[in-house]
Amino acid sequence: MYKIISKPMGTFQTNCYIVFLPKGEIIIDPGVDAVKWVESNVITPAAILNTHGHFDHVWSNHKLQEHFKIPLYTPKKDVFMLQNDAFGYGMDPSAPDVEVDGDQKFEIGGGVVEFLHFPGHTPGCSIIRIANVIFSGDFIFKNSIGRTDFAYGSPEDMKKSILKFLKFKENLKIYPGHGESTSVKAEQKNLPYWFKYI
Repeated sequence: MYKIISKPMGTFQTNCYIVFLPKGEIIIDPGVDAVKWVESNVITPAAILNTHGHFDHVWSNHKLQEHFKIPLYTPKKDVFMLQNDAFGYGMDPSAPDVEVDGDQKFEIGGGVVEFLHFPGHTPGCSIIRIANVIFSGDFIFKNSIGRTDFAYGSPEDMKKSILKFLKFKENLKIYPGHGESTSVKAEQKNLPYWFKYI
């Protein structure tokens, strides 16, 4: 497996991840004040990936794009959130180089990166698979799931996403957008409860 490092960023302690692939590093969900930490830990950055469009996951997109001149990949249905400082925190707008449409695979940094669409928390909410781990953003956390009561959230979509996730066969490690890591099998045990709760 590839080397992965992370740090919780900002007031909301949003996990920013750096994945070290054979030909460069991938930055996942660069949140508030992520720039200095990222700069001090990458050598040949290859791309920035967003799991979804909420400000605490995309805050440093623009500055990292400008500094490193690398492409940004964002789920297509959440792109509008990158331009709209909906919560009024003063976020710099950013624009993806690649709008990820649903489930898509890419070759980045000498590795295969797979976006899998799991809407509900946001319209474009996705998990990102790299080798035998997934970065779940705010779809699934340890012992919990993402909220659906924010603007553009959908309880109906979240239920469909849970049913889709319950069909996952492999017990992959999960690195969530907030909190500690977990696994597919561990969270599949919890999902029937959340399905009824939504």
